[in-house]
Amino acid sequence: MISLILTLKRLLSAIFQIGKEPLFRTLLLTLAFIVLSGTLFYYQIEGWTLFDAFYFAFVSLIPTGVDTGLVPSGSLSRSFTMIYLAVGVGVMVMVLIRLGYAVLRLERPEQLDGKPQTKAAPKQKTQEK
Repeated sequence: MISLILTLKRLLSAIFQIGKEPLFRTLLLTLAFIVLSGTLFYYQIEGWTLFDAFYFAFVSLIPTGVDTGLVPSGSLSRSFTMIYLAVGVGVMVMVLIRLGYAVLRLERPEQLDGKPQTKAAPKQKTQEK
């Protein structure tokens, strides 16, 4: 349980930190519009409930093999889904990559700043006579 709390704290810290970056906010807004368009499409065309439409629109963009039990039935819906997934998965992966990078930056900022690592030469002791 402690591990979960610490991991959640790191994730929230990373979200707060990366939320200040314009690129991440733009990606998140784009993702929100994509999920909203998918939700409204499946709600209107497929006749699914609003929650089912949102669930399918969101989960289908996550790069996992989650079985939603929902399948678009018509040709229009299947065509829309192909385009929706091609665009949406790319944006979702970019959001996840940026978020992962922010977590790593919290953990090891010195290794991710882009500067080459150089080790200082050890000081040699001089012997007094």
